[in-house]
Amino acid sequence: MARFHTLPVAAVDRLTDDSVALTLAVPPALREEYRHLPGQHLALRRTVDGTEIRRTYSICSPAPAPGTDGPRTLRVGVRLVEGGEFSTYALKEIAVGDELQVMTPAGRFTLEPAPGLYAAVVGGSGITPVLSIATTLLERAPEARFCLVRSDRTAASTMFLEDVADLKDRFPDRFQLVTVLSREEQQAGPPSGRLDRERLAGLLPALLPVQRVAGWFLCGPFGLVREAERALRGLAIPRTRIHQEIFHVEATAPAVTASATTAAPVHSTVTARLDGRGGTWPVREHESLLDTVLRNRSDAPYACKGGVCGTCRAFLVSGDVRMDRNFALEPEETAAGYVLACQSHPVTEQVELDFDR
Repeated sequence: MARFHTLPVAAVDRLTDDSVALTLAVPPALREEYRHLPGQHLALRRTVDGTEIRRTYSICSPAPAPGTDGPRTLRVGVRLVEGGEFSTYALKEIAVGDELQVMTPAGRFTLEPAPGLYAAVVGGSGITPVLSIATTLLERAPEARFCLVRSDRTAASTMFLEDVADLKDRFPDRFQLVTVLSREEQQAGPPSGRLDRERLAGLLPALLPVQRVAGWFLCGPFGLVREAERALRGLAIPRTRIHQEIFHVEATAPAVTASATTAAPVHSTVTARLDGRGGTWPVREHESLLDTVLRNRSDAPYACKGGVCGTCRAFLVSGDVRMDRNFALEPEETAAGYVLACQSHPVTEQVELDFDR
């Protein structure tokens, strides 16, 4: 089960006018707990006026190799979100020596290093997990290659510019970088403008043999990820080779699961198994199953509560639920019986979830 620990801030590096990288020191006793796969994320927690705030940030530092000690440090990138309580705090207040509440790593947007050709299409802060994926892959799989197509507004707004340039210097024959700016012309490279389905469908085959790519990693805003997936499916790329992680979904974005019109029972209960212990509780009207569990078990795992991060994934043992949104689970996961507890509402009078599977 994911757990929170207090970690000190070892460094705060300004990346752009609206983003920073936070480096967290991991003491020896906790390094195994914070061992992570490339592409996983951390949830950071703080309490303001009695209200708990959690936000999820991807680890951008490379993953430790098997058989070695866990990470001595963890690095995450934080971009300012308009009205964002945690991102504003990170950019304006967090300093070296501060202590943060940090959940142990989670997430399935990952790549185990192996020989082959891999590629990513990212936008904005979507570079953070892919930076860890690409760095770990290139360092640990000498026969692997990686192509990164990244979209940013301007050069000045590009996060981890130096880190990506360092990858190109270290692995000139195995790392291919293509940068597209939507609001600024470049002296070299593709013309400026938004990366949509039509443009990607023409650009990607010109860059690399798309059918030979073992894994595609799409990360960033909902619109970009959706357009990139459509372009790849139009190029006959099997869906099993396409991996997605969405960083931001507008409130008006369509739900991608069952209809929200499904009637809920007047009285329902949820039975949940969590960290080896179970309990049964009544579900309040309009309450998600996660909120029901949290009222009785504060250790229930969650981060975004928006159907994006997947931290609250649970196995549906019995009963039926309706999910409002799902931007985190793959079709294979939902077919196997997994749901997002933060988006699930009971359709039957009794529902049983297992957070331990």
